[in-house]
Amino acid sequence: MNGASREALAAARERFDALTDNTAVEATKLADELAAVTALLDREVSLRRVLTDPAQPGEAKAELAARVLGGQVGGETLDLISGLVRSRWSGSRDLVDASEELANAADLVAAERAGTLDDVEDELFRFGRIVSSSSELRGALTDRRASVSAKAGLVGELLGGRASRVTERLVIRLVTHPRGRSLEAGLEELSKLAAARRDRTVAVVTSAVPLSDRQKQRLGEALGTLYGRKVHLNLDVDPEVLGGIAVRIGDEVINGTIADRLEEATRRMAG
Repeated sequence: MNGASREALAAARERFDALTDNTAVEATKLADELAAVTALLDREVSLRRVLTDPAQPGEAKAELAARVLGGQVGGETLDLISGLVRSRWSGSRDLVDASEELANAADLVAAERAGTLDDVEDELFRFGRIVSSSSELRGALTDRRASVSAKAGLVGELLGGRASRVTERLVIRLVTHPRGRSLEAGLEELSKLAAARRDRTVAVVTSAVPLSDRQKQRLGEALGTLYGRKVHLNLDVDPEVLGGIAVRIGDEVINGTIADRLEEATRRMAG
């Protein structure tokens, strides 16, 4: 993507991350709904052209999306699509690409929550190698005469019980809706998306009161310097910590709360 589309996609990724950091959001359901919207936009050329028309106000395009999708998708999906169509896109196909990426990312969030994201990345890579080494398998998966159900069934036979459910879902979506890409290119895109998700560092920050924008910025910069890459902050407010903040990144905890200090002091006095 170039120009306006690159900026629009970056903004969409930020909204997606903010949404899916809330574990109450059902990632698999979100993936299914975004995939359905992607298929609709890919099929209805006139609709996606209207939704990416730079001459139309962003709010008007969001209202149109709400009318088209209302009652068919959940609020989270509609919010993401509304954000997409409010943005400016260099080409109408870029909107479809962005919607598809978010659908795939939602499945990867489900894998991340299940602790299988590393497996998914490895399985996608290995499946790509298998496809590239077998012209017969590649032909079967890309045969335009084969039905969607036949291709999905073949993927199920190949991966069912041998790979994670998320890997199977991603590959089925790719082979049944390739959208003009080669199978190898599509698998490479999925592998890159999984790798980017795995390398994303998330810090769970717990504080007694909400942090100001300035505090969040300074904390994010400090953690980014410490870990050598951008760190996304997932904020939680817990009055019981009394003051200060606690930061958890993976298995590492940086605890600077008053409650923790009082607990430590109590242990020392008791000892």
